[in-house]
Amino acid sequence: MGIQESGLKEQLEERVKRAEKILLEYLPVPEPAEKLCAPETIVDAMNYSVWAGGKRLRPILLLEMYEIFSESAGQKLERQGMVERFAAAIEMIHTYSLVHDDLPAMDNDEYRRGKKTTWAVYGGGMGVLAGDALLNYAFETASGVFERCLSQEDYVCAGHAMKVLAENAGIYGMIGGQVADIEGERKQIGESVEQQCELSEEELLYIHTHKTGALINAAMQIGAIMAGEGRMEVLERIEQCAMDVGVAFQIQDDILDVIGDSKELGKPVGSDAANGKTTYVTLKGIEEAKREVERLSGEAISIVRTFPGDHLFLEELIRYLINRNS
Repeated sequence: MGIQESGLKEQLEERVKRAEKILLEYLPVPEPAEKLCAPETIVDAMNYSVWAGGKRLRPILLLEMYEIFSESAGQKLERQGMVERFAAAIEMIHTYSLVHDDLPAMDNDEYRRGKKTTWAVYGGGMGVLAGDALLNYAFETASGVFERCLSQEDYVCAGHAMKVLAENAGIYGMIGGQVADIEGERKQIGESVEQQCELSEEELLYIHTHKTGALINAAMQIGAIMAGEGRMEVLERIEQCAMDVGVAFQIQDDILDVIGDSKELGKPVGSDAANGKTTYVTLKGIEEAKREVERLSGEAISIVRTFPGDHLFLEELIRYLINRNS
């Protein structure tokens, strides 16, 4: 039996508050001028970027997976403090990627979630530095887990989680997807009309699984790993689930760019079509894109049902994400 919509909303709000409480604990705080350890502007820009809004999906997924797998292992959430560091770090990495994505050299967006983007408030140069600072601070935060290790197993789990975080954030993960996205846009623009061409479904899938799916994969795997789950077959199932969620999430974005409400989205709709961008909607049509979202979400939920512990909220969260209106 599923969670009622009102119940899901309430549970989700509680988890968002928890994620934001963790972020408050680990983000740098602007200090009075006489106590500055870092330039005040960059600390302000980092905080502005993080608190500009967001679903906090990645830290929520990380914490949820940790609790699910800890419960099945009979643990008492012994690594909670360590896991919270990873939860804060992954949201910082996600935020830095958005800050850089909005830059004039990338998407040149002045608004995100209805608010001015970081570069639009602080300038292009400071936008670059704010993203850089968040990325670096994420790994400063995550590396603090080693100070809390009390056993050899703690060190093994923490090291494995750090490797997963770095790989999924790097050139074989999120950055690789961003590079493919930029190269895909160049391919679609072309030097002449004759040279312009749409991306293939395979190319689009690569972009989505890396640019969006990689950090979701990192969040879900890290949660399980820190609970002591290191079996390759389980981690591979988690990765498949994460990729399904990431691609479905991105296709839903494509759909909302066509039929969404700009007020709910906090940004203009129709930008993909205006920019001649290849999406699942342009490749397959709106109805086929909707069917693909349903297929992917169904596959993801089927995998979640193989996880141990109480995973009802996780199932409902996936349904919510792929049926969202914003």
